Amino acid sequence: MLLTLFPDERPLYPDGKPEGERMEIRLIRGGERTTAACLLVRDGKRWHGRAAAANASLRGALETDRRCQRLVKNAMYRAALASGVPKPVWGALTGVRPGKLLCAQLDRGLDGKQALRQFQREFDVSPERAALCLDATRQTLRARSSLSPEDVCLYVGIPFCPTRCSYCSFVSQSVEKSMKLIPPFLDALEREIRATAAQLAGLGLRPVSIYMGGGTPTTLSAVQLDRLCGWLAEVFDLSALREYTVEAGRPDTITEEKLSVLRAHGVDRISVNPQTMSDPVLETIGRRHTAADILTALEKVRAAGGFAVNMDLIAGLPADTVQGFRETVDTVLSLAPENITVHTLSLKKGSRITLEGAALPTAAEVGAMLDLAGERLRAAGYGPYYLYRQKFMSGGFENVGWTRPGFENLYNICIMEELCSIIAMGGGGSTKLIRPDGGRNIRVMAPKYPLEYVNQIEKTCADKEKIPAFYSQFISKEET
Repeated sequence: MLLTLFPDERPLYPDGKPEGERMEIRLIRGGERTTAACLLVRDGKRWHGRAAAANASLRGALETDRRCQRLVKNAMYRAALASGVPKPVWGALTGVRPGKLLCAQLDRGLDGKQALRQFQREFDVSPERAALCLDATRQTLRARSSLSPEDVCLYVGIPFCPTRCSYCSFVSQSVEKSMKLIPPFLDALEREIRATAAQLAGLGLRPVSIYMGGGTPTTLSAVQLDRLCGWLAEVFDLSALREYTVEAGRPDTITEEKLSVLRAHGVDRISVNPQTMSDPVLETIGRRHTAADILTALEKVRAAGGFAVNMDLIAGLPADTVQGFRETVDTVLSLAPENITVHTLSLKKGSRITLEGAALPTAAEVGAMLDLAGERLRAAGYGPYYLYRQKFMSGGFENVGWTRPGFENLYNICIMEELCSIIAMGGGGSTKLIRPDGGRNIRVMAPKYPLEYVNQIEKTCADKEKIPAFYSQFISKEET
């Protein structure tokens, strides 16, 4: 909440009595209500904010924890707005998944208009963002209704890229520096794939989606991709598979031979991610390709046939302008990809943009970029199908996946809205086990860096035993 309200500042937590500019927060449990009170001292003035909930609504430790966190955030938010801080477009919401809140309201029997009004009233979200969220949430409900208890999604992480982009903080190795790590990494990955498949088979779990990300998976050679896809087909039961995505985000990694291999293994969705169609901006962010290279790569994908195409764009890149972003959106729309994902630049720790303090578009300019993208996408027949937020986003905005009707990517909806377990393999893979009873979900992380992943593969394979241990907790209760 502090980062949302005061993006250019970082909080300190000194010992002793607070002095100077500060926020003081108290959480008070009364006989009937629990109240959060915030005092903000700023510019020599004092501002107050309060939020309260009936104790009867605080049921169970997990729900009490969640509600009390929300009370504290709302009290801070109200004190800040009273002091003159501009209202964020997402109001008092700070979570990654605002759609889960709307989904809960719809599950309680509210219709769309009622849920929207309550969402805006409770979280002070702007009408435009609330409507955007509702559209995406409707896609969530459709996806959820199509899933069975035994359905899971698979993620395969390939942490290699040709070069590292300036905005990137993903754990990935530049191939030009680490080509020798790819063969041992793949050997270790085969072991993890086989260990994972054995656990899923024992539980009767079935993959409905495969998503191969990174990094850039198409950094691998055609032979290496063939081996990797072959392992997945050999050890997993893919009879219920509904989609198979591979990120080929960098056009300089796309070849006819690789596309042929992917199609032969049933891959039916591929990402060709320009981020921008401006050559000066591409050069600024460290991409070693041009906008013309993106067009050539897309021609290869369309010639191969059988692929739905996603294209990623980023609003707020250094050296970009509102007019430049408009031209990028219009160019990408003319290419008619099935999906277009519009990201807001996230100022991640460790990225070159953050470390070097690059000049960036203002929050107002980023907002204008996102608004024009939404207008043009809707006019072209695209609709939002998943939405999420991140820390340190320019202007506190959002990332939105847009789709032509019938081309929604199930994996993106499932991982963002926690509809089913995501079973991850590979470097930096984050397995997330989802409880159907609303209890605490569990994460199991793989080592981040390729060499670390290779050296710790024994433990990573052993960690897959946590999957049946997790499922046994609620499977036994349901049977009882």
